[in-house]
Formats: sequence, C-alpha cells, structure tokens
Amino acid sequence: MRRIGIILLLTVLSGMRVFAYNDHRGHNLDSLERVVARWTPDAVDKASVEELVKLNRAYRDLMLGYNVLNGEKSLFYARKALSISRPRGWYAADSDAYRYIGQIYYGREQYDSARVYYLASLAAVDAMAAGATSPTNQEGYTEREIDDYYSALYGSIGNLYNMMDSIPQAMQWYGKAGVIFEKYGWNESNSVLHYNMGETWMDEGDLKKAKTEYDKAMAFADASGDSLMIVDVWKGYGRLYMEKGQTRKSLSYLRKADAYYAAHPDFAPNFRTENLDVMKEVLSRQKLQLGRITGVLMALVLAAAGLVFSRWKKASEKADETAPAAVSAVLEETIREIGQPASSETLPQVSEREKEILDLLTKGYTTPQIAGALGLSPETVKWYRKKLLVKFDVSNTAELTSTVKDMGLI
Repeated sequence: MRRIGIILLLTVLSGMRVFAYNDHRGHNLDSLERVVARWTPDAVDKASVEELVKLNRAYRDLMLGYNVLNGEKSLFYARKALSISRPRGWYAADSDAYRYIGQIYYGREQYDSARVYYLASLAAVDAMAAGATSPTNQEGYTEREIDDYYSALYGSIGNLYNMMDSIPQAMQWYGKAGVIFEKYGWNESNSVLHYNMGETWMDEGDLKKAKTEYDKAMAFADASGDSLMIVDVWKGYGRLYMEKGQTRKSLSYLRKADAYYAAHPDFAPNFRTENLDVMKEVLSRQKLQLGRITGVLMALVLAAAGLVFSRWKKASEKADETAPAAVSAVLEETIREIGQPASSETLPQVSEREKEILDLLTKGYTTPQIAGALGLSPETVKWYRKKLLVKFDVSNTAELTSTVKDMGLI
C-alpha cells in the first residue's frame, strides 16, 4: 500500500538519525566476523574502553550488513552489540541496537515485540536527554543530536501503531515527530509526515481530516521545493475529491500528477500505475454520475410529456375520460422503472480474494488478523480495503460491511 510505503521514509529523511554500514574499513562481512570471533568473554573483560567501542561498532556493522542477507544473524549481532553497550551505560549505542531490533520484529509483523524494543530505545534516549555521556561523547549529547534520535523513534512508533490499526496513537506519535521537524525547519520531512497522515485519514474515511493534512503537506512541500512530494499531494487531492464526488476537480489533480510521472519515466513506474488506477476509478464514477443525471432528465421529460398529454386529452370533447388516468399510470410506471436501482447484473465485480477479505471484515477482523488468516502482508490487506471502499462507493468499513450484506454478497 502506497501510504505504508511512504511512512517508512520517516526514519531516513534529512534531520533524522540513520544507521550507516561502514563495512569495517572495507572488509567484507566474513572477514569482519572472523575479527569479532577472536573476542572471547575473557578478552572482552580485559579490553580497554577504546577496544570495546570498536567492538561494539563492529557488532553493529554486522547487524546492519546482515539486514537483508540473514535476519537471524542480524538479530544475533544486534544483541551482541547490546552485550557491550548496555552494562556500560552507553545509551546512544543501546538506542541504536534496540530500535534496530524493533525494526526487525516490525518487518516480521511481530508488533508486540517491536513495541517492546522501540520503547526500550526511547528509554535510552530519555537517559541521553537527562545528561548521560559515553566514551565517544564525554560532554553529553546536544539538543540537536537527541532530537535526531527522538524524531526517528517517533516515526517508527507511529508506523507501528498505524499497522496495528491504532490510529489515534499513531497520530499522537506522528505529531511528536512533526514538532521536531518544525523546530529545525525540516520541511521535506514534514511534507512526508503530513501526506501520510492524510493518507491514513483517507483510509479511515475521515475526509475532513485528510484534507487538513494534505493542505499541510502541500505547504511544507512548497517550502522545501520537493517536486515529487507536491505531485504526491496532487494525487492525494485526486483521491479526496473522488470520494467527495467532485470528479472533475479530482481529474484535474490526477492529470497533473500523471503529466509529471510521464515526464520522469525512470522514477518509480508503480507510482504512475497507481495514479492511473485512481484516474480510471474516477472516470468510472463520472460515467455513473452522468448516467444518473441522464436518467433523471429522462424522467422529467416523460413527466412533462405526460402532463401535456393529459391536458390535451381533457381539452378534447371526444376524449375518453379514463384515458388521462391510464396514460398517467403508464407514465408513473415508466418513471418508477427509470428510478429503480440497478439490477444485480450491475453489482460491483468482486474477486475471490476480495470476497475472503469482505467475509472477515464482516466478522470484525482487524487488518493484522486478516493478514494472518489469509497469509498476506498487512500492507496488501490495507490496499484491498481501500479498493473495496472505492468499489462500493462507501466511506468506511462499517458502511462497506453493511452494504455488502444488503447486497447479499456475504
């Protein structure tokens, strides 16, 4: 899902602390493992502070180096890094390792475990803010350095609660990150933050809050000069006005976004594909709106014709007195047929996967529970939920489940 994909950027934007793999002076992972393997418990006990600092850094390099290659090794070396830093009160190193372990569990969708380690990382930063020092920072940490740690954690914790469908808590943590972004004028970070808050409110069906967040995202994107974020907000506006039924306004934003993507074909082609999918849905809704308007106009024309015909018949000396009533009845029946809802043949087409998700939604399952039951990622389930809201022209999950039940689809 696009929203989840972008919110993860909150931990890597400028102004936020990021992990950097230094590859131990150019050595590969195998050679670095051989180096740290020489450090027996006895050797660690006898090591100097300088040696322990290097060993802790090497463990964290291995932690990061094995991130994609071997998750278990990555987790192992994160804990080895903690075995050096935690007993010695090196809170910055603790915070890095704890947050990284939290990210590993987050990636595995073990959200309760991720929360434990994120909060442990946050406690370490609190200690830094209270005046803790380290061998590499014996005068303590500056406010800017501490805010770097805090903002990265706030974004990560916000992402966690977002995936757990705890939206108020997610917004609370995102808001804390936003305060730090504004403090240092990190406009690019703030534009991403508020765009994703807008996307979250869109998925929740709260169009008013979504509009507020998109407006903030656009203001920060303009201030930063980030053209890509401006385009993303255009796309957000496109979705917003589509849900409001303002299809013409929606298409104006989506077409501007498409023109940008078309001019930058090498940049994330899936962004343009997603934008085109939204445009297709808007055009479909616009066609439906035109059909309804046409039906109403036809009904009015038929009603007017019936009225004229009735008056003409009454004016005729040879008119059958029952004829106007008969004509009126025929017209009324015609108008009723025109105004009747579409037949079952025009019901939205629902795939087997969508039916499975609808069935679980009607049973009260949350996104993580649906993902577990169907063997999907939470991001995929959220994408399906968003598409189902659009397909059935409803604003939230409660309306969706009620609608499909009324239609007899579930």
